[in-house]
Amino acid sequence: MLNASSIRCLITAGPTREYIDPVRFISNPSTGKMGFALAEVALEAGWNVDLVSGPVALEEPDGAILYPIISADEMFHQVDALFDACDVLIMTAAVSDFRPKVQHSAKQKKDGAELTIEFERTKDILKNMTDRKVHQTVVGFAAETHNLIGSAKKKLQSKNLDWIVANDVAQISTGFASDTNEVILIAADGSSINLGPSTKKSIAKELIDLITPCKTKD
Repeated sequence: MLNASSIRCLITAGPTREYIDPVRFISNPSTGKMGFALAEVALEAGWNVDLVSGPVALEEPDGAILYPIISADEMFHQVDALFDACDVLIMTAAVSDFRPKVQHSAKQKKDGAELTIEFERTKDILKNMTDRKVHQTVVGFAAETHNLIGSAKKKLQSKNLDWIVANDVAQISTGFASDTNEVILIAADGSSINLGPSTKKSIAKELIDLITPCKTKD
């Protein structure tokens, strides 16, 4: 059994950047707000928090240990190094699924640059972690624009998650960069609960309460 002060939580947040050359990259609109809100709430609950974040413009939560990264590969290696010691992994980061096969060391001039870029898949961080989980509770996020529940449940099962947070990012008020959110938390047994619409901090408080591992009273 765990008490709150002994729970170590590993949270990923923000986007990753996959560079084409030193001045160009592919990424996504994630701002890290949901992940940082979860880190703040976990800290308020007395948890120990490791926060692995891509490039964001947010203030580091007081008390968290921040590990800044840029690429999906860097995030994989950092999460890989911290996973065994954690009790809860919450993957809110919007990790790039693809990266250019070739990353040029010098800026490609417009007149001479290739107009076609070949991509390769990045490592599946969630699946790599759940393949070796022992005691950890693992929570994934599914940012979808259509077939929200179906896509989230498929990810929940294929990646052997304990929980998944289904988030419709096609909605302006609850998508990337918004201060509010509305999500559906789905458990491994198929049960679900709607959370929001509310601020991301309020959603984070509900999520942390619902996914907390069995623990003793302080």
